Parts: sequence; C-alpha cells; structure tokens
Amino acid sequence: MTPQQIALVQSSWQKVVPIKEKAAELFYGKLFELDPTLKPLFKGDMTEQGRKLMGIINTAVGSLTNLGAIVPAVQEMGKRHVGYGVKDAHYDTVAAALLWTLGAGLGDAFTDEVKAAWTETYVTLATVMKQAAATVPA
Repeated sequence: MTPQQIALVQSSWQKVVPIKEKAAELFYGKLFELDPTLKPLFKGDMTEQGRKLMGIINTAVGSLTNLGAIVPAVQEMGKRHVGYGVKDAHYDTVAAALLWTLGAGLGDAFTDEVKAAWTETYVTLATVMKQAAATVPA
C-alpha cells in the first residue's frame, strides 16, 4: 500500500467512526442480503458482533503504517474463521458488503480513489487471513 492509500483509508475511516453502529448494521444487512447462507455463521448478538467488527477495522486502519505489527493477529483471525465455517469465497462477499457500506456511509467522499485504497487494504488483509486459514488441517 502506498502512503497516499493509507492516508485515504485513515482519513475516510475517521468519518465512519461517528456512525460506526449504523455502519455495522448496514454492513451485516448487506452481507446477508448478498449471501443469506452466511447468516447461520453468526450465532451471537449481532450488535455485539458489529462492535467487534468496528473495533477490528479501527485497529487495522490505525496499524496500516506498520502492518507487520498486526499480521500475527490477522493470521490468527484467519485460522479462527475456518472453525466458524468461513470459506475463501466468503471473503469476496465481505469485500462487496464492506465497500457498499463505506459508500453508503461516506456518500460523495467515497471517491474512486478512496474505494481503490479501501479495496487494496481489504485485499491485503484478507490475503493474510486466507493464507493462514489454508494452514489449518481439514
């Protein structure tokens, strides 16, 4: 990721933080709309799940200038997701729901450049998760 992409993700995220509860609600609504078969993978309180998601994104966004510091945690998360039933194809659905949510939350501030920066961020982190997941015995 370039320093410009990191700056775009971090500055746009600051605009999402004040509406993070609504963003989480929008995200999961879109995720389940895109793939209703994902809903059974989430067994707990969805409000709490949304808080966790926003916290994870916040940590990741804050660590973009030092990705190496969070890679072990991202790898562990990828491994844990195998146990939840997450498959590689699900990452694409999550990407679509995330980008849609950011677009809805940011409105006109979600420019093509911001979208590309978020896409790069997501692909980077999802790739780490998927590679780690692939090491989990079937």
